Amino acid sequence: MVNSIAIYTSFLRAILGLAGVRPQSVEIEPGTVVHIWAPSETAKKTNNLKQAENKPSKPAVVFLHGFGFNGILSWQFQVLALAKEYSVYVPDFLFFGGSITDRTERSPAFQAECMAKCLRKLGVEKCTLVGLSYGGMVGFKMAEMFPDLVDSFVVSCSVMALTESISRASLERIGFPSWVRHLVPDTVEGVKKIVDVSTYKSLWMPHFLYKDVFETAYNINRKERVELLDALIVKDKDFSPTSYPQNTARRIHLLWGEEDVIFNMEVARNLQE
Repeated sequence: MVNSIAIYTSFLRAILGLAGVRPQSVEIEPGTVVHIWAPSETAKKTNNLKQAENKPSKPAVVFLHGFGFNGILSWQFQVLALAKEYSVYVPDFLFFGGSITDRTERSPAFQAECMAKCLRKLGVEKCTLVGLSYGGMVGFKMAEMFPDLVDSFVVSCSVMALTESISRASLERIGFPSWVRHLVPDTVEGVKKIVDVSTYKSLWMPHFLYKDVFETAYNINRKERVELLDALIVKDKDFSPTSYPQNTARRIHLLWGEEDVIFNMEVARNLQE
């Protein structure tokens, strides 16, 4: 049976191609490949990129997705809005979209390392990160580990690290016993619950679309995604906020939803402090 998300993705690929953004796969190391949407001038039809010959001529913006859709389905509208003025990059995290690894590492730090290496191979020397939810956590790690690469960072609905106390409070607010139960649904009804939690106003979609979303976005790499979530939790006693240099801290911007129930305004204020 035809999947509506697959059809839409094909259509989106054509539209983005007209906007000068195309997908490619970048081998980070043997066994680890990052799928990324990037400016057409950096695209190479090979899985063994060493360095892009054409470095971006416009300011680079990198969009980091949350724990659901892949990168381009998450950020399609922002890419179309900004592609004319910016060199836009939209990677898929490992075990999302077309990004894979045979390594056993599942930490945000490993995701950050792979994203940074991918961008380097495409010739990106400085960039602005935009991170949503899980993408924000990986973005904080990128800013910490690669300060020469990350010039500025816009983070939304996220935390520097998902500590035990933040996790407990967030799960209590949304009524789930664990992040796995929330973010790795095993039924179409589970996808509907994700949508209910993630949207400010009720969003109606036909049942077949929820089913296609489940098959496309959630019913793949389930074991690995559970491992990613397990690696995300940090014990309170082990967490120490990163002390960014003052010039870097001034370029970290918070963009929040007042009605966010997962990471509410109290979380945002604590993060700001």
